[in-house]
Amino acid sequence: MAAADSAELHCRDTERAGRDLVRHAAAEILAREAPQCVRDLQSLGVRFDADRFGRLALGLEGGHSVRRVVHAGGSATGRRVVRQLSARVAADTRILVLEQERARALWDAGGRCCGLVCDSGEVILARAVVIASGGAAALWARTTNPPGSQGVGLLLAHAAGAELADLELLQFHPTAVIGVPGREGFLVTEAIRGEGATLHDADGARFVDELLTRDEVARAIQARLEASGRESVGLDMRMVDPARFPNVVSALREAGLDPMRELIPVAPAAHYMMGGILADLHARSTLAGLYAVGESSCTGLHGANRLASNSLSECFVFARRAIDHALGEPAGAPPPVSEAELERLRGALAPPVADRATRAELWRLAGIERTREGLEELSRAQHPLVRLIARCALERTESRGAHRRRDYPQRDRALDHRHVVVRGDGATSWQTWP
Repeated sequence: MAAADSAELHCRDTERAGRDLVRHAAAEILAREAPQCVRDLQSLGVRFDADRFGRLALGLEGGHSVRRVVHAGGSATGRRVVRQLSARVAADTRILVLEQERARALWDAGGRCCGLVCDSGEVILARAVVIASGGAAALWARTTNPPGSQGVGLLLAHAAGAELADLELLQFHPTAVIGVPGREGFLVTEAIRGEGATLHDADGARFVDELLTRDEVARAIQARLEASGRESVGLDMRMVDPARFPNVVSALREAGLDPMRELIPVAPAAHYMMGGILADLHARSTLAGLYAVGESSCTGLHGANRLASNSLSECFVFARRAIDHALGEPAGAPPPVSEAELERLRGALAPPVADRATRAELWRLAGIERTREGLEELSRAQHPLVRLIARCALERTESRGAHRRRDYPQRDRALDHRHVVVRGDGATSWQTWP
């Protein structure tokens, strides 16, 4: 969307950030189709930040070679998009919204997903089901995510027989607020570093190029913390115009921090899961009739390290592809649900919530750096998704992007474009995605 940019350049940046694990076709689709999705959102009433000439104000973030990131209200993009689109949903008589309801199990019949069962016992039949329930970063003790981001959609899909992939690949955001009660894990957007904010150690020295990719910046911070014994480094955003990021500045001030006068204490935190429900380029899972979009999916787009801000574009690009394909699913009535089958589904255990001890163990044993001994211990955890994450991390005997093994510190080029897949029965295998 900038004169100096192109789909080819965006695709190349995505692949470079993903450390030779990005599925080329997925990156190509995103780069080619994202601009139209931005225009679609504008036509639906979403107002993005613009310069004084009315042109989109494009931001620069780590790993991008040019300014191409569209924002709304600084770092309030998600909030503005949700606010506008949810209002459209509420006004559309064709859409039924079930609030205060939760899926307990997917209903699969004859190798096809035909709907789901809610906690209330209600059965919803459908020609297609789309899971868009987010990722699992809240399974880690230190996280930027809301408490509910514990991979519920992944477990629902897995229980129904769908394959999962790349569960070992969890991105740690470099700059989450730490040591501030009430704002622990608050994400200070990468766009602020794109506008000139700098990182400083306990001695006040800069120690990293702030616009490197997230995995590199997170590791540099972690190394500095281990060397100093400190809990955080300082983010200096005093030279950044506070009007560009009003929600970040106000949130920090509410927590007693003045970003225009002092350095903000930050450290890496679990942020984004590159792995998820294995999906093709139309967002189809390996279970017919079931689709996955956004962070709950794994198309191979992000490889071993997501390029900053590709995630929201991914949601719109692949959601449109999912719906286009789902509308072509068979429109006939699904098979009738027998009373016995209904009782079985209603009796299914809802995906569990990880307790504090489990989250602490995942942070300790599968955080920024991992070891075989720690992952083996974690593979015996009670939480089913934690066990699968540990098993996938054990399989990847190398260090690549966000996955760092102390016992395997180098990248294994034999594993380029190789992905760990978890079958419905829990067994793991390797697949190659060009």
